[in-house]
Amino acid sequence: MIPLARPLVGEREEELVLETLRSGRLSLGPRLPEFESAFASRLGTDHVSAVSSGTAGLHLAIRAAGVEAGDDVVTTPFSFVASANCLLYEGARPVFCDIDPRTLNLSAEAAADAVTDRTTGLLPVHIFGYPADMPAFERLAADRALWLVEDACEALGAAHADGSTVGARGNLSVFAFYPNKQLTTGEGGAVVSPSAEAKERIDSERNQGRAPDMGWLDHDRLGFNYRLDDLSCALGLAQLERLDQLLAARARVADLYGEALAGVEGLTLPCPDEGGDRRGWFVYVVQLPPGVDRDTAVVAMRERGVDTKPYLPAIHLLSFYRERFGHRDGEFPVCEDVAARSLALPFFGDLSEGELEHVVASLRDVIEAQRSGLTSATKPGSPRPAAR
Repeated sequence: MIPLARPLVGEREEELVLETLRSGRLSLGPRLPEFESAFASRLGTDHVSAVSSGTAGLHLAIRAAGVEAGDDVVTTPFSFVASANCLLYEGARPVFCDIDPRTLNLSAEAAADAVTDRTTGLLPVHIFGYPADMPAFERLAADRALWLVEDACEALGAAHADGSTVGARGNLSVFAFYPNKQLTTGEGGAVVSPSAEAKERIDSERNQGRAPDMGWLDHDRLGFNYRLDDLSCALGLAQLERLDQLLAARARVADLYGEALAGVEGLTLPCPDEGGDRRGWFVYVVQLPPGVDRDTAVVAMRERGVDTKPYLPAIHLLSFYRERFGHRDGEFPVCEDVAARSLALPFFGDLSEGELEHVVASLRDVIEAQRSGLTSATKPGSPRPAAR
């Protein structure tokens, strides 16, 4: 089975993790500030707080931004659910609006139309690593006195047309380091803060509300257990040393997919870089041709030895959000159409050309089978999958 993702880890990662194990400092040790400093240097920023996950980072970031219970926050319905869930942790309400059909990011125009007197913040997401229109969101935030948090969890390595690195424009920004990301610490994430004061607050809240100069059982604010341990930081340090290589490997695979799939009728590929914006490749998600059933395709691809996934469902149509907020089909037609047809293909830096060719051939066959009225993974005259 060709997996959906496979992290690239090697001898350097093993070396640093073993050194950390032998040191006896497995948490709140020297690797944490080392990783934070190295990551900040890579981004070209000053204040980074490593945390236990991207979700934890989003939670801490919106708290630092000033979210309060009862607030409305404009965000995208096409994202991993954490970008909406983090608002619910603080009693705020996600206000969804539709997405741009090319980039799949939150539409800045739709966001502006969604702002009301109850709105206090904006939470755009750089979906699938493509830069959101941050200049437009920054203007909107400034005009309407809104706080702004960037979900850059999928966008390490991406850059805006003005040359700024995604996540380093001076806003509170959040990255994630799950194993399918451009850089992995196993689990883990990071918050980029615009000031030393914001970092100090986040550093305290990730560690149960304890300030650096306080006794270990003394706490002066509400906090959480959102620390990132030293073993994870060691893994992250080794990954940072070869991040350019990791990003280039992903870009190579994306280019190969683009060439191989360009002629498939009706298949929508990830949008190319445009106007100076540059994607940081996270996943390779295609939109199946209209009329091709995505869920049937997932089963058929698996029967051919290829792991794929629906990526991503529309958040507002998840059962929890339907029941809690009364969302319904048809509210955000662009998002819903994209979500119904999106399929993530196997994507990782060491995907071989042979594996990629098998993925592409399988996808072509599955699409053609559905177009021919066949929903089985096995077409007449084709060999049947071996029994398992």
